[in-house]
Amino acid sequence: MKALIALEDGTVFEGKGFGVDGEKEGEIVFNTSMTGYQEIMTDPSYKGQIVTMTYPLIGNYGINEDDIESSGPKVEGFIAREFSKITSNFRATDDLINYFRKHNILAVEEIDTRALTKHLRVKGAMKGIISTKDTNPESLIRKAQQWRGIVGVDLVKEVTCKETYEWISDSPWLDANVLGGTDKEPLKVVVMDFGVKKNILRILKTMGCNVIVVPADTKAETIIAMNPDGVLLSNGPGDPEGVPYAIVEIRKLFGKMPIFGICLGQQLLGLAYGGKTYKLKFGHRGANQPIKETDTGKVSITSENHGFAVDVDSVKDHPIRVTHVNLNDKTIEGIAHNELPIFSVQFHPEASPGPHDSYGLFEKFKNMMKANRNPAGSAGGGDSPPRGRTSTSPHVVQSATQAHTVGVEGVAPSGLAGGGGDASPHVVQSATQAHTVGVEGVAPSGLAGGGGDASPHVVRSATQAHTVGVEGVAPSGLAGGGGDASPLNMETK
Repeated sequence: MKALIALEDGTVFEGKGFGVDGEKEGEIVFNTSMTGYQEIMTDPSYKGQIVTMTYPLIGNYGINEDDIESSGPKVEGFIAREFSKITSNFRATDDLINYFRKHNILAVEEIDTRALTKHLRVKGAMKGIISTKDTNPESLIRKAQQWRGIVGVDLVKEVTCKETYEWISDSPWLDANVLGGTDKEPLKVVVMDFGVKKNILRILKTMGCNVIVVPADTKAETIIAMNPDGVLLSNGPGDPEGVPYAIVEIRKLFGKMPIFGICLGQQLLGLAYGGKTYKLKFGHRGANQPIKETDTGKVSITSENHGFAVDVDSVKDHPIRVTHVNLNDKTIEGIAHNELPIFSVQFHPEASPGPHDSYGLFEKFKNMMKANRNPAGSAGGGDSPPRGRTSTSPHVVQSATQAHTVGVEGVAPSGLAGGGGDASPHVVQSATQAHTVGVEGVAPSGLAGGGGDASPHVVRSATQAHTVGVEGVAPSGLAGGGGDASPLNMETK
């Protein structure tokens, strides 16, 4: 069936409908991920948006019940060059066309997605409409122009939970030890649901936390009465200035307990600090965004999905510092309070889809809560978590020098008193480092007491580090790994 995509600036693309007939408005955006289409469709942060996938073939591995990030698809529509008519994956329980039909998702294929993406990069994300019913270009352009848009609109109320609940499922594929292990006395975390992804909840539960999820409009007094060890401000859709009620309540939580903000959570924190946010030209949406940690210079590859950002100049008079920067366009990707145990990131450390470089931020939050429970071990809102672990990646050590100066929680770095451990039980970047850095409980090859080596954990070259996955996790850029073509995501203010 014929389908049209009309943009508010008068540009029209013609393609074919896939799945269901209909008509839908939304902000037209693009995502550069090669895989992870199911997680993208079910990410509540995409509410109000029609997503264009830049990778040319979508749907070849079908749909499964494990990779959904919410109660169902939240996108307004889906666009691809081609949707696969063949499903081939042992985990698949359904194919994409049936999934679209089941959830009444309007999709369009046989579109020149390269031309559409280039147009959005040059002109910016804009209001649009997709239709298989109205094939009059002028009519559709008028409808796109008349649509409300997302600026100033409260989209959170459309995706937040209706009542408080406890999350009880951990992750079947995450190792609690990678996330810092579990504790005999579980920490209690309250998650303010602005459109939370399930993998955030899975990670917290796998770490051994008791996880309570509350609606976005929950009063601060109610949260404080729950006596949590910490509060997580989740991701979510749209313009943070469209959620003023949440900003007021977040501000009341300052100084009461540790706070960790993710994506929209960071933007709401920025507004609660008294700062401002602004709309990016076309946003960051993909699974291969390079983020630099300002304290260490360490670079992590991250998953992102946002169209707004904090204006750091607007909070420069507050005790706030920048902790992370996007290397593509220098936008702010992380901020922390200098006096209170509060920090946030603009990217998605839970991935889904994407690389797992930033899982360490959840351990940082856990350590912050433990320190706040026991002030004797207190650590402030600093960017690096206690006991030396880098905050953004429990997997990769960037240099032999770093391996000798950065330790894993509870494990002294190799070469230091009590050593034997290193900053990464999984990956090192050179053969030299592989011989000089030990893995906990395993003497490296060629060292006194050795004989065994670190081969189950050590990658001996940078090339190999990019082609070998970590314990059941496909590396970024390979099938299942969530790699993407990140240069498309370079943004300017």
